[in-house]
Amino acid sequence: MKLFFFNVIGTTVIQIVGLLGTFFFIGFLLSKIQERTQQAYRAVVGWKGILWTAWFGTPLHEFGHIIFAKIFRHRVEEISLFRPNKTTGTLGHVSHSYNPKSLYQQIGNFFIGGAPMIFGVLLLSFLGYILLPDGKTLFSPLVAIDEPMTVAALFLFIRHILAIFFDPASLTRWHFWLFLYVSFCVATHIAPSKEDRSNMWKGLGWIIVLLFFINMITLLFGQDITTRVLALRAYTGIMIGMFVYTLFIALFHFLLVWCVFAPIRLIQRKRHKRIVL
Repeated sequence: MKLFFFNVIGTTVIQIVGLLGTFFFIGFLLSKIQERTQQAYRAVVGWKGILWTAWFGTPLHEFGHIIFAKIFRHRVEEISLFRPNKTTGTLGHVSHSYNPKSLYQQIGNFFIGGAPMIFGVLLLSFLGYILLPDGKTLFSPLVAIDEPMTVAALFLFIRHILAIFFDPASLTRWHFWLFLYVSFCVATHIAPSKEDRSNMWKGLGWIIVLLFFINMITLLFGQDITTRVLALRAYTGIMIGMFVYTLFIALFHFLLVWCVFAPIRLIQRKRHKRIVL
């Protein structure tokens, strides 16, 4: 019996990590890069420096919460798509409540918390399709409904994206610059906030419990559904590709800000030392 329960636990862990591991890993990296980028803006140009991307990225972030709150039948109590507050550091928020007795609504906390990432990459996918050169074939390496996405397909997609970015012809197209700017806005504000992550953990707990009991029942009848669960990754190829693209843009934004602001910060420090002396 003990061996059976260890088997159920191991199977559940494999399924959760295999299905959601990439989502959590990229979300963690995006959160850290986002924090560093906003800190760089505040240190040099003040708190309002981030608003050049926040005016679009924040409403998109909050709108994602609203859509998924509606899908999971949460009650949306207060909406503030874009209301920068220097004191609290918040840019917007959505307050919602749910019935704690509803498993569906409890699980919904996970998707509502991660909604900005999901909604953000869906928007970028759509804009990439209509704005980028050969947009209609851009995602072809990632579309593999009959099998999980391969690493080779992901690298092919990244190479295609980079080829567009470094193509001189792209620099003459306003469509490219619009897509790049929107990418900056989304990538800088797509990561779940501290409150969002707290909500996600609540929902994930119920997902794990539900999956645990499903595995316990299926394994009792000699059936392992791991292959079927992991097969769902075949439907997330484009999203994973766009998650990687968003991570690339967020990192590029951070490095660009650091390179531009580093000399300015050095000059500010020298001036401060002179004043002190």
